[in-house]
Amino acid sequence: MITFYKYQGTGNDFIMIDNRDKKFVPDLPSIKKLCDRRFGIGADGLILLENVKDYDFNMVYFNSDGNESTMCGNGGRCIVAFAAFLGVVKNSAEFIAIDGEHKAEIFENGIVSLKMKDVSAIEKSVNDFILDTGSPHFVRFVDKISDVDVFIEGRKIRRSEPFGAKGINVNFVEFKDGVLNVRTYERGVEDETLSCGTGVTASALAVASAGLVNGKEECSIVVPGGSLKVKYKAQQGNSFTDIWLEGLAQFVFKGEIEL
Repeated sequence: MITFYKYQGTGNDFIMIDNRDKKFVPDLPSIKKLCDRRFGIGADGLILLENVKDYDFNMVYFNSDGNESTMCGNGGRCIVAFAAFLGVVKNSAEFIAIDGEHKAEIFENGIVSLKMKDVSAIEKSVNDFILDTGSPHFVRFVDKISDVDVFIEGRKIRRSEPFGAKGINVNFVEFKDGVLNVRTYERGVEDETLSCGTGVTASALAVASAGLVNGKEECSIVVPGGSLKVKYKAQQGNSFTDIWLEGLAQFVFKGEIEL
């Protein structure tokens, strides 16, 4: 029997397992089954909280296809909320994920602010941007985001050259009246998700790189699952530091399931 906790951040939902005792041994079929929305618990991904030297905890993230994946921003915010629930941390956290060290702040209203990795390179091509915010992202500006078939168009780009077998996450964005609307096709989930933390971060930095924010170093974002905010410091050479992803991270339910 596995005890699990369900968390969500703007509709991006995750199975959380306290694995400090290392009793849960992850394997692809088990994770895929747990994340299945009809035959399992249902989630965009599964996250293990484990012990690690010199930090509050280690975050190990798996996509719903069962494979260990690159960084997940909303998952990072949710595991911080989970760590606070377990008593591992209080108002702040320092933890390790696959892309390195992260810091986070926890606020009383359920908001979690997560420090993301610095971004030193952004590729531009007309309305398209490519960058890595802990996970690789393709960002395309569109005129009317509600008309985009994210599943069809996102899948085409995700599997196209030069991204190869590993592929890339795909974001469609519309920036209007100071608000950024984002819809994301996530690799590993292989569908549109209600929110993607690293994708939202990539989209906000693409808007800044395009010179659309008039020096303002923060961006309000609307995704199908709610709203987020990205703050950053722009540097010379089209790079960004001190990047923070901020939004709600909420407990949904706790349960047990037999594998």
